[in-house]
Amino acid sequence: MKYLLAIFALAVIAGVAAWNLWPSTPLPPGTKADLVAVHKAARRLELYRGNELLKAYQVSLGRHPIGTKRQQGDGRTPEGDYRLDYRNPTSSFHKALHISYPEPADIASARSRNVDPGGLVMVHGMKNGFGWIGRLHRLIDWTDGCVAVTNNEIDEIWTAVPDGTKIVLEP
Repeated sequence: MKYLLAIFALAVIAGVAAWNLWPSTPLPPGTKADLVAVHKAARRLELYRGNELLKAYQVSLGRHPIGTKRQQGDGRTPEGDYRLDYRNPTSSFHKALHISYPEPADIASARSRNVDPGGLVMVHGMKNGFGWIGRLHRLIDWTDGCVAVTNNEIDEIWTAVPDGTKIVLEP
């Protein structure tokens, strides 16, 4: 009986490892997106060119994902229309695309409540040194308000999304 349980446990571990590391179908070389959409409730990031869905990715969000970001440290991911305005290849996470939060309306809203709106909200890969976690990171919302994908996924998004691309973050 112990032998069967050990074989079952190994099979489960092997299955999880294979799922975690199994590559997805890549975007065709040279593919460029002109819109990034994040559907927070579905934990889904989508790349579009015009009305054509190019590819979708499952994501993790801020540790308090319901509602829009209101202030520094609230653990929420913003909602609204922004731009991916610059990239950081030497981030403490595997590549990072900066979301233009806070915009003037976000700043005004935070000031009216006498709080700091926060900033440095990114679409990024895994914390450096933790890329091995792969798809398992999706089991929980763990960021400080960012949108996280696997390292392979951010490599692909990085190539397909030029600076200035619109990003829409929906509830």
